[in-house]
Amino acid sequence: MFTSLMQRARSAAIAACVILLGLSALPITAPAQQASPGTVAVRIETSLGTILAEIDSVRAPISARNFLRYVDSSAYTGGRFHRTVTMDNQPRDTVRIEVIQGGANPSPTRTRFPAIPLERTNTTGLKHRDGTLSMARGGPDSATSDFFICVGDQPSLDFAGHRNLDGQGFAAFGQVTQGMDIVRAIQKRPAEGQSLKPPIEIVRIERVRR
Repeated sequence: MFTSLMQRARSAAIAACVILLGLSALPITAPAQQASPGTVAVRIETSLGTILAEIDSVRAPISARNFLRYVDSSAYTGGRFHRTVTMDNQPRDTVRIEVIQGGANPSPTRTRFPAIPLERTNTTGLKHRDGTLSMARGGPDSATSDFFICVGDQPSLDFAGHRNLDGQGFAAFGQVTQGMDIVRAIQKRPAEGQSLKPPIEIVRIERVRR
């Protein structure tokens, strides 16, 4: 009887080993990274590297829809980051900011859309934080395809901020999720005044399918 019990124990141990070996042979799959609810993931490919961002189509629907229609029409293919704003190149500004600014392909044949209404941050609830994407503009309701990315928190760009004398702020609409090292590298590139010389190429901007 003792021998029988030993044999059963040995058989059970062998079976357990077989199961463990089988499990260890199974591929381990990392969970897929999902975009935050209500956002659209995009990939900004530049000549210096890739930036990933999420576009907030719920809280900033007008600005998000505008940016994505330029993305979907391939207007940013062959575009460029053409402006860098640092603490050292704003001698005439009492309120200083740090951003990089990019835009669509300058070709006259590319797709163009009408300017959009300004989505103020006091309405959207979004703020200009480190890595925030926002629409560049002159006067209110004048934004088209140019956008900028904040380097560090920039509260003066929010509604009632004093970077723009009209106090209306700018339209934040997205957030960098990966690639702030690329953003900072672009900001540090050679410039004449605030114009990057040469501009940094935007190879393409496209949606990330998940």
